[in-house]
Amino acid sequence: MRRIALISTGGTIEKTYDELSGVLANKLSVLDIMLASLELRGVEVQRVQLMNKDSLDMSVEDHTLIARTATEMAASLSGVVVVHGTDRLAISGERVCELGTPTSPIVFTGAMRPYELRATDALQNLTEALLAVQIVDPGVYVAMHNQVLRFPGVVKDPQRGTFVKR
Repeated sequence: MRRIALISTGGTIEKTYDELSGVLANKLSVLDIMLASLELRGVEVQRVQLMNKDSLDMSVEDHTLIARTATEMAASLSGVVVVHGTDRLAISGERVCELGTPTSPIVFTGAMRPYELRATDALQNLTEALLAVQIVDPGVYVAMHNQVLRFPGVVKDPQRGTFVKR
């Protein structure tokens, strides 16, 4: 049985619609609903609700907390998946690299469109990250849109709406 941490930090993937204000916001995590829809044989997922923020609202301290938490968990588990807002995901990924190569893989993922929307990439990206963390070598990665890219040097390409290697 592989033990994988799933660290939740917020971002578009977890945004829900607030009927009263008419906006999408980070209030409740939808990751448990997403996980319940997947068949994860041989995997035990340990959920860690670290924060629930849009990554544009993250501070330097938030990125450091994400990096340290992921690195510490990677030392005792088979791997770590970090669900993160895409706007500042690369900052947290690079911050993990600054701490050194983790002892097991750390894979970041997120979504360009919230899980609650019909045309979402959220479930695909979460599934890809959960698979990638089981098959890649120790290191720091982003898994989204049918690709896995290794840090350092990964950036968001706003024109293409995905991540690329710099």
